[in-house]
Amino acid sequence: MNLFTRRAALAALLLSAGCKREQKITIGVVPKGRAHLFWQSVHAGAVAAAREAGVEILWNGPTSETDYAGQIQIVESMINRHVDAIVLAPIDKKAMVGVVERAGREKIPVIIFDSGVDTEQFVSQVATDNYAAGRMAAERMGEVLQGKGSVVIVAVMPGAASTMAREQGFEDAVKEKFPGIQILDKRYGMADFAKSLAVAENMLTAHPGVTGMFASNESSAVGAAQAVKGRKSQLKLVGFDWSPTLLEDLKAGIIDSLVVQHPFKMGQESVRAAVHKLQGKPVEKINNLAPRLVLAADLDKPDVQAQLNPDLKKYLE
Repeated sequence: MNLFTRRAALAALLLSAGCKREQKITIGVVPKGRAHLFWQSVHAGAVAAAREAGVEILWNGPTSETDYAGQIQIVESMINRHVDAIVLAPIDKKAMVGVVERAGREKIPVIIFDSGVDTEQFVSQVATDNYAAGRMAAERMGEVLQGKGSVVIVAVMPGAASTMAREQGFEDAVKEKFPGIQILDKRYGMADFAKSLAVAENMLTAHPGVTGMFASNESSAVGAAQAVKGRKSQLKLVGFDWSPTLLEDLKAGIIDSLVVQHPFKMGQESVRAAVHKLQGKPVEKINNLAPRLVLAADLDKPDVQAQLNPDLKKYLE
């Protein structure tokens, strides 16, 4: 190798090393969907953590929360691009096992958030304590119905671990603590506003004397509230999650109460966990975030406002 060739090779090597030093860590963040305000708040929290750590996030999710095949393709694509870590909210706890385990084999750490997955091949799970949240909703229902009456459930979809846990917690607590309350029906709105409205209306028609309704996520609560609005009824509706529409219905008394999560914090803690893993720091395997019951009277409290209305523009524009 002559002198010119050696110098060219050395320059190329130094350039390559410089590029590697300048290349930011990239963390893929894959929500269940993109439409609901919940996921926008998660996105904002993820961006906040990425800015804090000086890393990049690659945000991509399916358009529908039922499209687990689309979510698998997104995760596969991120693995193929060799992102440094993946933060994933599994649509289906069984369907997503394969890609989570593949990422592990490729030495890409996976942080699970919002909803569980049927494998232990993940670094950390950041989620609301959904079973406890369902029990919280049942306690409120038992209180407002004074321990007697009948309820129906607008559920989300089979296979979604987070909402299944909420529904199970609600059902278990009602049966254990309120023997005077009967659960008459439970139907799935499939994470869709229109379908949730339809199943809520169908249950109200089938059970005209029902006194309570539990809706276990944002889409089911919006659909349930729409169904209740069209009827002159004293039915008590306990919903889950929040959005401007749900807050207006809470203020108007259409919704009795909402069990809310902290999606901004969820996104933030999930990306922080990925960063800590990449830095060789210890990471908590299970990070349960506490749910919160919000009544109309709570809406002016500063801490409630901070949780319900994060400054999305600051992070997403």
